[in-house]
Amino acid sequence: MAPGGGAFKEVDSLPKFVNYDVAIVKAEKSSSSVSSMKLKNGFREKHGMSSMNGVHDLLQCPVCRSSMYPPIHQCPNGHTLCSNCKIRVHNSCPTCRFELGDIRCLALERVAESLELPCQYQDLGCHDIFPYYSKLKHEQNCRFRPYSCPYAGSECSITGDIPTLAAHLKDDHKVDMHDGCTFNHRYVKSNPHEVENATWMLTVFNCYGKHFCLHFEAFQVGLAPVYMAFLRFMGEDSEARKYSYLLEVGGYGRKLTWQGVPRSIRDSYKKVRDSQDGLVIPRDLALFFSGGDGQELKLRVTGRIWKEF
Repeated sequence: MAPGGGAFKEVDSLPKFVNYDVAIVKAEKSSSSVSSMKLKNGFREKHGMSSMNGVHDLLQCPVCRSSMYPPIHQCPNGHTLCSNCKIRVHNSCPTCRFELGDIRCLALERVAESLELPCQYQDLGCHDIFPYYSKLKHEQNCRFRPYSCPYAGSECSITGDIPTLAAHLKDDHKVDMHDGCTFNHRYVKSNPHEVENATWMLTVFNCYGKHFCLHFEAFQVGLAPVYMAFLRFMGEDSEARKYSYLLEVGGYGRKLTWQGVPRSIRDSYKKVRDSQDGLVIPRDLALFFSGGDGQELKLRVTGRIWKEF
């Protein structure tokens, strides 16, 4: 039982959570059996499954519902919560309102050390098993975790696998979808001086059975207005490095060329743009390519994608 656990009384008018004192004692008594549980082919043996689920529930913060990691805090009555929520609740237990102080729930931390759990993306294809304290780090970089929508024109919250996002771009964002590994696009803007009102376009290409996003945008680098075209790969960075692409823009006997490797959509659109990893066209040069009168932007960007063998 937590220090001083018998000296306080639960406040009846407040929401009641799991009796952590009792549960932690039970967990300590059964720690040897918990640590002996092993996963076989992605499933735990039926015996002891309910006990494992109960221990896992104990490791869920009652405030934010996230898994708790050291330091796990508890109040004098034994109610636990994570370190982030301890700050949020201003050192007052959200269950009994007693001052939290600096009491660590070492018993629950030791129980957590004995656990081995599947990745939360198990249903998406990840069948690896991890010690409790390694699981979170793995999930932050798991290759099976959902992708974010690569659309640049809004803060879209949709996530999913590649087929789901490809259909989402087509149906919800009305993005142009093309089959093939070459492109020839013309970008026109009536007032090329309105760089602050970012002009952007997105086209998706189905090439080698993969999806590639061609971005085009106007923005500023410091005080210098520029246009930029770049390619992103809808998949992992390890796969993206198997491809290369070429972009060209020009006019009046001049040509600007860029060759590079597409960036994975794991890297945010803004991160790729701000790194200038693509074809960057200063506005004065873009206007020259457009005819030189400065009245209208008319850029033709051509290019191709190929696979490195």
